[in-house]
Amino acid sequence: MSIYDYSVPTPKGEAISLKDYEGKVMVIVNTATGCGFTPQYKDLEALYEKYHDQGLEIIDVPCNQFAGQTPGTDEEIHEFCTLKYNTQFPQMKKSDVNGENELPLYTYLKSQQGFKGFNGAMGLMMSAMLKKIDKDYKNNPNIKWNFTKFVVDRQGNVVARFEPTADMKELDKCVASLI
Repeated sequence: MSIYDYSVPTPKGEAISLKDYEGKVMVIVNTATGCGFTPQYKDLEALYEKYHDQGLEIIDVPCNQFAGQTPGTDEEIHEFCTLKYNTQFPQMKKSDVNGENELPLYTYLKSQQGFKGFNGAMGLMMSAMLKKIDKDYKNNPNIKWNFTKFVVDRQGNVVARFEPTADMKELDKCVASLI
């Protein structure tokens, strides 16, 4: 299987095949509207504006699995993002990224790039919180929180995983190296 064998559902219930993005660099990210990391939408939009014409696509997958931080409907989420952060990249249907109902795409992404740890002071706080939820969190590939980003190169390889605590400048450097 390759990344191009997967699809993601739109808010209207249609499926977008990732084959449509073949030859492009993709950032696939699970997002939330009420999270401490929600301001990363601003950075993601800046990245999109900077590199979209050169072949970057951002696939936004809203997810409500982490402390219920995405409670709205798909329409409410889209309205929030476009009004508050002027997002232009496509937003998919709110979906699970872990567990029995996770999108098959996320099963694949996690098999390609596992969890490697958090960064900085915020990372220490995330680690402390997650230890209370899952003592073995470091040893499984599950998505740990909102705004985990996977980067896919033009050949369809999942080349990087950035946890929400990663410096957005590092994501920019990674994307720039692939454009």
